[in-house]
Amino acid sequence: MAISGLSIGIYIPWKSQFIFIPKLKSFGFLHKPRKVPFSVRSMGSSPSSQRPADNVQEADAVDYASLSDEEWKKRLTPEQFYITRQKGTERAFTGEYWNTKTPGTYRCICCDTPLFDSSTKFDSGTGWPSYYQPIGTNVKTKLDLSIIFMPRQEVLCAACGSHLGHVFDDGPPPTGKRYCINSASLKLKAK
Repeated sequence: MAISGLSIGIYIPWKSQFIFIPKLKSFGFLHKPRKVPFSVRSMGSSPSSQRPADNVQEADAVDYASLSDEEWKKRLTPEQFYITRQKGTERAFTGEYWNTKTPGTYRCICCDTPLFDSSTKFDSGTGWPSYYQPIGTNVKTKLDLSIIFMPRQEVLCAACGSHLGHVFDDGPPPTGKRYCINSASLKLKAK
């Protein structure tokens, strides 16, 4: 077997760097993402003194980014899959939690990350559960341009990337935010 070269160099001007792509299938392992366990400690600290930051859930053993649509379909109902994985929206006033007053923590239906505390829930009159503040950094937002002339901020679970809903700047104090969330993307763990 003749090998003409082990890799191809590609220059990407906007990144100002080269990327080397192996020609041989035997080098395919270089492209597979893998988890590498590590920990960073201060000098003189012990593992028992290490604890996660408040209000942030530790990552569990599942690599959610690597799950296929078929695997998500096995874990979720068709409605949950449509909303969380395909960025769908449930009809107003139809979701399980739009009018719930039960105290507890609203968690991600996909990965069980705590997202919102019931103490931050309020009646927005929209027909979807609304909160003025998420728990810690467990929720992230990104610009959603899916509707022409109506840019919005999409709300995502920071742990698994599932679509939760949208956030608007018309909420109550102290944040002025209204996290308008689909009930199907949540599960309530009552206190």
